[in-house]
Amino acid sequence: MVAKITTPSSIKRALNYNEKKVQKGTASCLHAGNFLKPAKGMNTDEKLQRFEHLIALNRRAKTNTLHISLNFHPTEKLTTQTLIRIGTSYMQKIGFGEQPYLVYEHRDAGHPHLHIVTTTIQADGRRIDTYNIGKERSERARVEIEKSFGLFEAGGHKIVRDLPAITQKLVYGKKDTKAAIEEILHCVVLHYCYTSLPELNAVLRQYNVLADDGSQNSRVNKNGGIYYKVLDEKGKPVSVPVKGSAIGPDATLKHLQKRFEENRERRKPLAQKLKTTVAWTLRQAPMDLSHFVTRLKEEKVLTMLRQNEKGYVYGITFIDLRTKSVFNGSDLGKGFSAAAIQQRLCHTNDLQQPAAIGTQKDVPLTKEHTHTKEPVIKNESSATDLATKILYGLVKPEYAAPGPPIGLIKKKKKRRRF
Repeated sequence: MVAKITTPSSIKRALNYNEKKVQKGTASCLHAGNFLKPAKGMNTDEKLQRFEHLIALNRRAKTNTLHISLNFHPTEKLTTQTLIRIGTSYMQKIGFGEQPYLVYEHRDAGHPHLHIVTTTIQADGRRIDTYNIGKERSERARVEIEKSFGLFEAGGHKIVRDLPAITQKLVYGKKDTKAAIEEILHCVVLHYCYTSLPELNAVLRQYNVLADDGSQNSRVNKNGGIYYKVLDEKGKPVSVPVKGSAIGPDATLKHLQKRFEENRERRKPLAQKLKTTVAWTLRQAPMDLSHFVTRLKEEKVLTMLRQNEKGYVYGITFIDLRTKSVFNGSDLGKGFSAAAIQQRLCHTNDLQQPAAIGTQKDVPLTKEHTHTKEPVIKNESSATDLATKILYGLVKPEYAAPGPPIGLIKKKKKRRRF
């Protein structure tokens, strides 16, 4: 189980996000904790009033809302009652068991997951401290719940390798654009390690999605906004842009910038494995850059080349599907930049080229070597015949002087017979 806690700017925003999912049929409100009515017996306004009544008791609190998501492994088939018990247990363990909260089951991703909405303001007007709640309370609660319910353990980096993968690219018109983008963002934004918008787009482009924060000095850029677009197979936008705020809090630029900083530390241990793979691929002496990209893909590493209008490659980005991490080549070291890799590929290929055969005429054999017959070459201008002649010159036997004069040979002495 993977738990994620966010603090939206308002309780209404978090509640509407989940209620809109319910209206579309992609989510259900399973449980209403500490409400006077059951979840199915209340409308959106009644749910909101319960929260706003408590929030009105403390106007000074800047953080008054928690939006929690509990994500389970795709192989786990959990019943509705089990999901409610997990949600209730989690809220008790993090200190929100007495607070009003709503538990939603979402069915718009490749794995089962819950969303929980609650407020930090208590009945006496005091605010529940949420400082470092993820590390001190949520992580401990996660481990205990995994053991109690026999869930897939998500400790360390194990969950990264087993997260559900998106197997299909987004095709405009086949599915609701907003819902399709949201599904892809949920898998990419939460589970990949990236440190900039271009690095995030390197992954999103694999699924025909682009995140755009606007051009410099544009209204979108000045206001810190972001749009998401659907791309065709040529990488050109084909849909009306969708606002990040309309998709959800995880899709906003403010949240992404927070992820950029968090991922700088998260991805450091993952760099060495990628460097080893790239270096090993280069040692296999690929024929060119295209062959190099193909060989890396066999190792589950995707390569994005950045080119100018003239086709010159000025940048390279690696997407390691094994560790769900993204690195620019220069971030791995000087030897992994686009220029360094291209230079090494050219140098390797130059060393592999066969040496040119010289055009100098062979030195004629002297008379003392004429006792050994030499193969006849009919067309000396032919490259094949010339090569044969050179080869013969290398392997032919050296001249050997004739034996000693007959007069110096000692006669063999006959044995006397008795």
